[in-house]
Amino acid sequence: MTTCQTRIYGSEFSPQEIEDAVRNGRLLSMEIEFNQACNLRCIYCYALDTPVDRNELTVDEFKDVIRQAGEMGARKIIILGGEPLLYPHLLEMIRYIRGLGMEIELFTNGTRVTPEMAKILYDHDVRVVLKMNTFDEALQDTLSGSQGSYKLIQQALKNLKKAGYPSETHPLGVSSIICQQNIDELPTMWEWLRDQNILPYFEMMTPQGGAKRHAMLDIDTRAVEQFFHRIAEIDRTKYGHVWEPKPPLVGGECLRHQFSCAVNSEGYVQSCVGITIPIGNVRKQSLKEILRDSEVVQDLKSYRNMIKGPCGECEKIDECYGCRGTAYQLTGDYLASDPMCWKNLDRQDDIMFLPVEASRLVPHKPPVLMIDRLVEVKERASVSEMTVGGDMIFVSADGFLDDAAFPEIISQAIAAQEGFRKMGSRSPELEGFLLGVKKLEIYSRPRVGDTLRISVFKAARYGDFGIIEGEVRKGDELVARGEVKVWQKSGDQEP
Repeated sequence: MTTCQTRIYGSEFSPQEIEDAVRNGRLLSMEIEFNQACNLRCIYCYALDTPVDRNELTVDEFKDVIRQAGEMGARKIIILGGEPLLYPHLLEMIRYIRGLGMEIELFTNGTRVTPEMAKILYDHDVRVVLKMNTFDEALQDTLSGSQGSYKLIQQALKNLKKAGYPSETHPLGVSSIICQQNIDELPTMWEWLRDQNILPYFEMMTPQGGAKRHAMLDIDTRAVEQFFHRIAEIDRTKYGHVWEPKPPLVGGECLRHQFSCAVNSEGYVQSCVGITIPIGNVRKQSLKEILRDSEVVQDLKSYRNMIKGPCGECEKIDECYGCRGTAYQLTGDYLASDPMCWKNLDRQDDIMFLPVEASRLVPHKPPVLMIDRLVEVKERASVSEMTVGGDMIFVSADGFLDDAAFPEIISQAIAAQEGFRKMGSRSPELEGFLLGVKKLEIYSRPRVGDTLRISVFKAARYGDFGIIEGEVRKGDELVARGEVKVWQKSGDQEP
């Protein structure tokens, strides 16, 4: 028996290769979307809410970021969408990627896989992953949001087979989401795919975009757990593949944040498509600089030290950290435990969800404590809220907030951000001091009862010293903004 199943995503990278990529800041793969245009409207799609009018990268800009990924060690480019076969320059990009010696994995809804296109993909050694969720024609059309999609997908499969897929040199995969409507038939589909040497790529939905909107797709997590174990038993007894069930991928694990990243059609980089925090744009910085400077990326590479709650304590932490996209979409925190992992169902109270009371994150106590809660965490940035109270030390006798309060408010907001980030760390203690204030501009004086939102961004860091840009608003009104210089003991762990 084999100790793991053969599948497409990430299976070709050994633990040692992944470890080396983390240690040396290199890539093994990169996901990219050339376009957001799609001729289907899959009701579960993460990109369902994407604006149509987008400032997408030019062909030369796409080539440049692919070249950069190759220079960082990437051996494979995963083409997502939109529907890639609608991109007018796809063949040019495929030839360019293959010319750099990188493999290509392309996810397609199949509607444009004509016999001619299937042969082109085969001749260029493209690994194809066809999206197919069910054998039921009406259900497939419903999930695809388009009448007739089932027939087109089935025809695409025939065309790919006629072109020579699957073979040892030309793998073919089928990507299926797990939902309430198809879970009962997926074991049969798994066997059907295995029997044809097609790689099953079954995945739990990340609750974003359409999946978050269509509650009818939701399925009980215990039922998902039973499903995973059933597939594992089928794979072990019938096909000789031995693997331990764990979310979000059937027969595998998602550790892509260790060795990959995602670039969308406008050049924004994310750690994955599920963690919808842009960490930079390739039009403004090199890919290497973006990944090197990103706290999101570095935190996820240090996941053994940084993940909070049950996932951080799990005995499987070396090989699984749940779905980071699901954790972020449901809690607002990419380092939170995965609420949809069946191991965490009885420990939901141990999973932290934003917003979080500031008193849990900073050492300040009333009346010095001014901010009330941390509500949002971004790349080196966050948003906090506060309501001006009459007992605060910076409130004057006439009920107005003193100008001296604003540096302290900004400092407490960044302290809350760092305190929250460090809560899962093995070194969670946080020390810090406000060292100076620069460019402080105050436009109005809030008074007792006013609710303020404080946005802070770590503009620069020099060792343990940081320059923080802060902005305080009351509704849409800008109240104050400025920079503060702080010292914070980092205590950062190596990945």
